[in-house]
Amino acid sequence: MTVRASSELMTARVRTSTAYRLRGGLAMILTYAVLILIAAISSLPMFWMISTSLKPYGREFVFPPEWIPVPVVWSNYIDVWGESSIHLYTINSFLVAGLATFGTILSCSIVAFGFARLQFFGRDLLFGVLVATLMLPGIVVLVPTFILFHHLNWIDTPMPLIVPWWFGGGAFGGAFYVFLMRQFMLQLPLELDEAALVDGASHLRIYWQIILPLAKPALAATGIFSFIHHWNDFLHPLIFLHAETWRTLALGLRFFMFSETYGNVGRWNLMMAAAVVMLLPVLILFFSAQRYFIRGIALTGLTGR
Repeated sequence: MTVRASSELMTARVRTSTAYRLRGGLAMILTYAVLILIAAISSLPMFWMISTSLKPYGREFVFPPEWIPVPVVWSNYIDVWGESSIHLYTINSFLVAGLATFGTILSCSIVAFGFARLQFFGRDLLFGVLVATLMLPGIVVLVPTFILFHHLNWIDTPMPLIVPWWFGGGAFGGAFYVFLMRQFMLQLPLELDEAALVDGASHLRIYWQIILPLAKPALAATGIFSFIHHWNDFLHPLIFLHAETWRTLALGLRFFMFSETYGNVGRWNLMMAAAVVMLLPVLILFFSAQRYFIRGIALTGLTGR
């Protein structure tokens, strides 16, 4: 009886374990199916944009929609690049976004290092005030900043889009990047700083040679966020840039939509080709730095200090 009871008990356990595994497998399959469905629905606008950019003129809005264009017109990209100022707008966007992003990483990392690694009177209060500026709508400070840049004769130049980010961004939202990097730096052991100070290193050297190399994930996350912000920024170039010389791609694409050459005749295939050109650098940047980006977001905020 004892052997029979043990055998029945083991059989019941095996059946229970098998049932749990089946339930877990079905739950996982269902979860992935729902996620794939949501991802497909979210990707439909991008698929339509790419498909439309390859369609011949006049077949952009046919019903039912043609997801695979026939024929595929690759010359749309050549026409957009050669017969418009898209190349100029692209160069301007890379210049503005690149310099502003580098300035954001440098200035915000220095401020974050001070709040995370240095001890001084009123540190937490100052950090609270800095974070509180995130609640200030950017539109509120738009007129004062325009007046300031007008007196500096910076209107119609890229300076208003670059220089503020070399000083933390100010009212433009740089506090978020400071918060992001500070939270990451807080989880680094303070013993690293103490050992370096004993060896005679200055705080600046600690920041440059110890903290920055260890904070690469946070720097990558900040760089991606910042570059996407500057690359897609439409409002500030619209306010500060009037001439075509320094027009960025986000602003130039809007003017391209209503240009006399294409916009008034509804050349949506060319407009979508220009939009794909604008999208590519952001996708390349994200996927190339995805590992650091995810790690930086995952590790930020783990410490309670």
